[in-house]
Amino acid sequence: MIRERLCRDYLREIERLELSVRELEEEITELRMQLRKKTEEVTSLSIENTSLRHKVETLERREKIILDFLKKLKVPLVLIDEEEFGDVDVGPNSDSREMRKP
Repeated sequence: MIRERLCRDYLREIERLELSVRELEEEITELRMQLRKKTEEVTSLSIENTSLRHKVETLERREKIILDFLKKLKVPLVLIDEEEFGDVDVGPNSDSREMRKP
């Protein structure tokens, strides 16, 4: 009788532990999928970052070439430091007449 009861208790504990193990395995699988997604996202962002850096470097080289060319042609230029005058609208859509309105 004691033996049967102990065996039942052990069997219940084993079933409980097996259930816990299955739940942990499912959680590990879910975490692996999340890790894979994050890794793919990081890889994608890294590729995009590299591409954008290349584009920026290309644009900077083009800008330098164009400025050098314009200097050789002795075209009068006004260069504005955008960081210093970031709050001033100097784009092609800015209208100086608006400043004169009362």
